[in-house]
Amino acid sequence: MNTAYIYLLIFGCAGYLIATDPSIAKAVVFITEIAKNKFQIFKWWFIHNPKTPWARYAMHRNSMKVAEELMKEFEERK
Repeated sequence: MNTAYIYLLIFGCAGYLIATDPSIAKAVVFITEIAKNKFQIFKWWFIHNPKTPWARYAMHRNSMKVAEELMKEFEERK
């Protein structure tokens, strides 16, 4: 058997169960919401964790912008 037929059989059975049983449909909705929340938690953690290169770059960029503004303000006061 081809893998496409196996996938069709699995998703067909799952679709049939979801369409016929409301409790399974609610469970599928609940599980997808949990998966979305877990992904959002991971994305937030990845972006805001100071050990990741992206967060270090973002903090460096923001601190350099603030430093430039402060230097400009300091030069204007002289």
